[in-house]
Amino acid sequence: MAALRKGAVYLRFVRSSGGVLLSSRKPAVSKLGKWRNILYTGVASLAVGGGLCAVPFKQVEPLSHDSLIKRAASLATDSSSTFLSQTSLALIDAITEYAKAVHTLIALQKRYLDSLGKLTPAEEDSVWQVIIGQRAKVNDRQEDCKHFESTWFSAMKLCEAAAEAAYTSGAEHASVTARTNIQLAQSQVEEARKLSLDADKKLAETKVMEVQRMAQYAASLENNEEEEVPEAYLRED
Repeated sequence: MAALRKGAVYLRFVRSSGGVLLSSRKPAVSKLGKWRNILYTGVASLAVGGGLCAVPFKQVEPLSHDSLIKRAASLATDSSSTFLSQTSLALIDAITEYAKAVHTLIALQKRYLDSLGKLTPAEEDSVWQVIIGQRAKVNDRQEDCKHFESTWFSAMKLCEAAAEAAYTSGAEHASVTARTNIQLAQSQVEEARKLSLDADKKLAETKVMEVQRMAQYAASLENNEEEEVPEAYLRED
């Protein structure tokens, strides 16, 4: 920067000197051209001498193999952590949607049980169509969970391998960061799994209640049929 300022000062000095020389008298055309050549030549030499064109370049030393390996290990942990983050998000969303579908199925089944004996055959058939469709949706959401869970396990193994490789190569910071991401992904998925387990538990309880209510309803129908039998058929001959 000092060289640049010095060159700029020289440049202004030459320009002002040239202007004074050119304005002090009116030379002939040939002399004017001569003065211009002298002026431009002086400016060029001062610019170079003042450092305007003297820009120092620092030669970059080649990186060692260890440095390159550490950088590659850091890139590997970054990419594997991104892969793990995306698969974790997909798995958590799939588990959440599965839990929602299960809770919807539970609500439909409870509503049906509460309306036993109160529906017409057409209404009962319509309700069962809705329940069957919701059960199919639950199965689809469960398949999504299995698919993303398999991918998530692969991402976990890849991230663990990258963390181990980074530690071995000397990139301790990258290794620690990767292992932190692994622990975070595990905790988030475990929290989502609690929702799924809770939904499955409630669905099992609803199925038990459905069996009991259907048995009670069938027994009540049999009792009603016996009560409707005419007394004449019940008397002994």
